[in-house]
This record gives sequence, structure tokens and C-alpha cells, in this order.
Amino acid sequence: MTKVGFMSLGCPKNLVDSEVMLGHLRLKGYQITPRLEEAQVLVVNTCGFIDAAKRESVEAILQAAAMKQQGACEKLIVAGCLVERYRDELMAEMPEIDACLGTRDIEQIAEVIGAGAAFELNPNPDYLYTEASPRLLTTPKASAYLKISEGCDHACAFCVIPQLRGAQRSRSVESVVAEARNLVAQGVLEISLVAQDTTDYGRDFGDPDALEKLVRALGKVEGLRWFRIHYAYPNRLTDGLLHAMAETPNCTRYLDMPLQHADAGLLKAMARGGSRAQFLKLLEKVRRLVPGIALRSNFIVGFPGEDEAAFGELKAFVQEARFDHVGVFTYSPEEGTAAFALGDPVPQRTKEARKRRLLELQQKIAREKNQAFVGRTIEVLVEGAHEETDLIVKGRHQGQAPDIDGNVLLVDGTPRVNTIQQVRIVKAHAYDLIGEVEAGGLESSTVAYEAAVRARSGV
Repeated sequence: MTKVGFMSLGCPKNLVDSEVMLGHLRLKGYQITPRLEEAQVLVVNTCGFIDAAKRESVEAILQAAAMKQQGACEKLIVAGCLVERYRDELMAEMPEIDACLGTRDIEQIAEVIGAGAAFELNPNPDYLYTEASPRLLTTPKASAYLKISEGCDHACAFCVIPQLRGAQRSRSVESVVAEARNLVAQGVLEISLVAQDTTDYGRDFGDPDALEKLVRALGKVEGLRWFRIHYAYPNRLTDGLLHAMAETPNCTRYLDMPLQHADAGLLKAMARGGSRAQFLKLLEKVRRLVPGIALRSNFIVGFPGEDEAAFGELKAFVQEARFDHVGVFTYSPEEGTAAFALGDPVPQRTKEARKRRLLELQQKIAREKNQAFVGRTIEVLVEGAHEETDLIVKGRHQGQAPDIDGNVLLVDGTPRVNTIQQVRIVKAHAYDLIGEVEAGGLESSTVAYEAAVRARSGV
């Protein structure tokens, strides 16, 4: 059997693409190996969103090219967003690459490996994976990502994604629910819904309330303990969706809503819209309609035109908003975007300083919010050993999404990996919580869950 090694970079949406490719390769009889040095075929699934991601992707390709020259690798395949932007340049400048395939070619991966560059790719501009697409999960057993749509119809000035992924196209509610059931059958307890804009889901087939319907439908999937929503767009967040989240027991009290900035002038330049006052009003409504919700947002610093006053507006907003989690990115000009013509006038050292200042502010807020957990007993999805030491088992509560938020570090009791257990929080840090698994925690978790279902159903 031919051994294939995979290097998957970028966002969870790209990871789902990698898992679909892995599923096809397994179906075609290839052996997947985690040991890249013994792989006869190396596949690098790239990200091409911003400069840092492009550099990481190029470095991964160069690493794979070196392995092809020195090791067992006989073929190098490059896939993903970087291919959509620079296919011809990659093939011309890196002769070690045998073939490239883009974001809409992924289900042809086995044929591409078999024939290399000679294979006649037939890209489908409307490609969208479904519940019938084979997937080989690479996430911890109890957690998985589920992509509900592809592409994007927004025209944010800083973003090249619509050019890489195409126009918005949504899967049907029935397809998403069917895949959710497939994942649960594999032992998945938690699903993270992802898309370029999850709140745009269904608008392309004429149903602006499709996400609300999907939330309620996923609430009926037996065995699905938690699911969460990522990448919500602020002006698409309807009251109906918020009510559905509040009324669906297994929909986590969590929302990831990248706002990008809070200064009205910069938001207009970004082709986003909104303002500090509008966002604060929106957050108040979200918290009122979904009590206890954990909120995450991402922001860009250093966008052209961001002076100290505009950055001060962002800082004041973050102070007032009191998010549970915040991510900060420094702006990089991207060819093909509307903002590219504005240049890159904010010095990199200023961008980095603003990023540091914003994260320091958020760190204080996060520590205060985490302190409120001390003494409480909460449900925790136990994932396994911590990356830094086998002596600590880590997990997450409903307000912590995989990969991007903090963890609950379990220092006492009997953790059971891939289960949801009751954990008493004994200490809090800025990003992580320290907890002890309660005796009989697994059973009491089930009891608590069923009680919550009855309470929210009015039983």
C-alpha cells in the first residue's frame, strides 16, 4: 500500500477539506501515515489568506520538497487556497511539485496522485462536499468540525476569500443533519459549525432563516451533546436565531462573531459597517436573549487609516464589551482586495504594539471572567493528555471552543477521555481553568444534561 502523509494548514474549514481528501485516499486503498519521513506521497493543504499564512504554507512546501529529495517521498501534491492564488507560479518555481489542486478539486485527490500533473482536472465552481463525501477525522475523537456552506458573498476590503472559495453556496439542512448523525455514530459528542459566514447560511437558496432551522434540527440529533456556532456576521444575527440557540439544550451558550474593529470610519473603509455603539447594543441583546453566553471576537489592528484615535476607540470597545475570548491579527495587504490600493502605511512595529496592548487588556478581562468559575461545578469535555505533559489531562467547558480558546486542566479525580464529566473548578488563570473531576462525575453529567433538557422544554 502506498503511504501518504498530510500537512494541513490554516483554518478549520481547510481542515475539513483535508479530512475529505484523507477519506477519499483511504477509500482508494492508500495508507495514511502520521510519520511524514516514511510517506511515499506528501500532500500539503495550504492556506493563502494573509502573509503569515502564505509564508507558513511556502515553508511547509519547501520542507516537503526537501523530504522528496532526501527521503522516501516520491510525489509532492500541493492543495488549497495558496494554489487558488498562485497555481502557475508554484508549478513554475518549485519543480519538486508534481501536481496542484484547488479548493474545488479536493475529491479528485486520488486521481491526481495516480497521474500527477497529467491528470485532467475538472473544477466544479459549485462544488460542495456532502454527508456522502468520505471523511477521515483528525480531531480528538469526541469533537469534530462540520462545514455548513462554502464560499462567501461579502466584499470585505481586506479579504481575498471570495476569490479563492467562490460565491456562497449552502448545504441543505437535511445534508448537515445527516452528517451530524454520521459523526455521532463515530463517537463525536461535540460539533463546531463552520463556514465563511455561518449566519449567511441558506440565503443563497432563498431561506434567510435556515440557520435557525438548522439549530433546532440539530437539537433533535440523539447523542449530540454539544454544538457551537463560529464565524457569525453581526448584521445577520437575527432574534429568531438567538431564540433558537437559547431554546435548544445542546446548542452551547457560545458564539464566535468576528467584528474586526469598532471605529465607525475604519469599519466603513473595511466595507463592514457598524460602530462601537451599535456593537455594544448588539452584544447587550445577545446576552439578554441567550443568558450565560460566552462571546468570542477577532479584531484587525493596523488597517490603513488606523490612527491612535481609531485604535483608542477599539480599546475602549473591548474594555466595555468584556468578551470571554479575543483574537487579534495585524493587517497585511493582500493582492486582489479592495484595500490593497491603500498600501500599508501603519508601521509593523506599531501594529505589533497595538496587538500587544489589546491582548494585555483582554487578558485582564479574561482573568476576571474566569475567576467567576472558581468553586463552581461544570460540565467538561475531557480530551486527553496536555500537549506539554502527560501528567495533566485537559478538557473544555461549553464556553471554550477547540484550538482557539483556553482549556480546563484536570489535576485530580478520574478523568475519562472522550466523555463529558462534572468538574469542580478550583483555580483560574487568564486563559485556563484548573479543575478536579468529581466522583461519579460521568453519571451526574448525564443527569444534569437530562434535567436541563426537561427545564428548557417546560417539562
